[in-house]
Amino acid sequence: MIAAIMIKRGRGFTLIEVLVALVIMGLFVGLVTVIVRPDERTLLRVEAERLAQLLDLAGTEARISGRPVAWTADGPGYRFWRYRENIGWVEIRGNELLRARTLPQGMAIAGLLIENMRARDAMRLEFNPQGATMVYAIKLALGGEYYTIAGSPVGEVRVLPGQDKADGKNAPR
Repeated sequence: MIAAIMIKRGRGFTLIEVLVALVIMGLFVGLVTVIVRPDERTLLRVEAERLAQLLDLAGTEARISGRPVAWTADGPGYRFWRYRENIGWVEIRGNELLRARTLPQGMAIAGLLIENMRARDAMRLEFNPQGATMVYAIKLALGGEYYTIAGSPVGEVRVLPGQDKADGKNAPR
């Protein structure tokens, strides 16, 4: 009879065992989330490097095609334009690389300097097919972090971490 009572009793989990299992699962999910989701600085660096490569490509595209290419920033994103005779500036569509892009949430283009002067009306950068490239600096910010994408007169495009070059100071040459 004692054996029968012991068999009927104790086949479930206690409240403490269930709580310990939930705490362990919560810690595991939190750890996986931190590992999988990149931090803001990494996300900002990746986006700055992408923009630098696209600007370099736009300059190369202008030289190879013989037609000016422009980059404009508008609020949460940016796009590329090509100049066509008798039409004017036309947005580049159908090109997977030079397509319009939206920045990740919270990220913004905080400033643009061209030849060490702030862009007045709109953020617009033009790449000419001939002649020297203009010196420019684009400040990309997310929270308190920022990167500067800097273009030199020889066409080199660099990403500078935490270099506040789009605040009215001289852009790198």
